[in-house]
Amino acid sequence: MIIEDLLDKRNMTKYQLAVAAGVSSTTLNDICSGKTKLEKCSEEIVYKIANALGVSMEMLMESGIRETKRERSFEFGLPDYLQHDLDAYKEGLRMKSDILDCLWGELYGSINMAEISEGVITPEHADYLRQKYLWKGTCV
Repeated sequence: MIIEDLLDKRNMTKYQLAVAAGVSSTTLNDICSGKTKLEKCSEEIVYKIANALGVSMEMLMESGIRETKRERSFEFGLPDYLQHDLDAYKEGLRMKSDILDCLWGELYGSINMAEISEGVITPEHADYLRQKYLWKGTCV
């Protein structure tokens, strides 16, 4: 995410940014984790964050919108087997399935097959799917 990239470049923590911007740490963490989309925030919040990072609101918003569009595109147009396993895993999460570990394994295998064996998705695409669905809560 653009905010985390800017924090890295400035050698700044999320907490330091929250203090400098005058926004709550919870709000900033929600934005950085993707729980709250930047484009859904008030202009005041976006202005404060952009100002504290030394960038324009437009730059901050444009990057966020571009990233959101890219993420959405990563979940469509998948090979049938991968789409099936992704949908089954999402449903398993929603229903708190007893076989979630099996669904996880199927999705993991399908992502690897699509990326490595068939080359129908890019490594970036595969990493996005792994981070969003498989490593959720462990690596993110």
